[in-house]
Amino acid sequence: MAVSDLGADARVLWRLLRGQPNRGCHAERLQAFYAPQADRYDAFRASLLHGRQELIDSLEISAGDRVVELGCGTGSSLERIGEKIGSLASLQMVDLCPALLDLARQRAARYANVQVVEADATFWQPEKPVDIVFLSYALTMIPDWSAVIANAHAMLRPGGRIGLVDFHLPTPGGALSNFFWRSWFGHDGVHLSSEHLPALRSRFVERRCHELRAGVPYLPGFRAPYYLFVGERTAG
Repeated sequence: MAVSDLGADARVLWRLLRGQPNRGCHAERLQAFYAPQADRYDAFRASLLHGRQELIDSLEISAGDRVVELGCGTGSSLERIGEKIGSLASLQMVDLCPALLDLARQRAARYANVQVVEADATFWQPEKPVDIVFLSYALTMIPDWSAVIANAHAMLRPGGRIGLVDFHLPTPGGALSNFFWRSWFGHDGVHLSSEHLPALRSRFVERRCHELRAGVPYLPGFRAPYYLFVGERTAG
């Protein structure tokens, strides 16, 4: 890694150590936290946020699909979807942080069928039901995460698919381990929970679910717990 990259990572780490501000609404806290690190956001988190390509592959996105990403951040999922983007009916990417959305709009500018939306994932709705909704390390960033799940369910057509990859607290993870991860992530506004998977299973038919662990940058020996879930909305 180049010296300049190490310096940029050090600035990101400093922001992480300082934590997310406590003042302001959710959108203001996100902007204050992420704006100073937006230019290094993707590079630093590439070694922290695992399973994102696997999530995209598991959703089996096809030509003609109407797709929504809630909590799109910098729009890096465009690179993981790749050539399929051009064949989609639409891809709407939603987030609440202007600093990250600026980067998402730069990425999306070449696609006529991609729309970047500054909105709250707890209540924003597309004009028509969609085929796929996915979230990549976004649910833990949203205080009212259960409202996001309900909103995703409401915007999906019957038979539509939902996919998520995110950090969580595994039920058999151990009290001490779970306390550490809850505290460590919570400092930066990432709220781990053991309730995500039960909530998803209560609303969607589970098609795929894996609970895994992966390494954390600059913390050798530490492996953070995360899950990958793909479900389907029934006709009911």
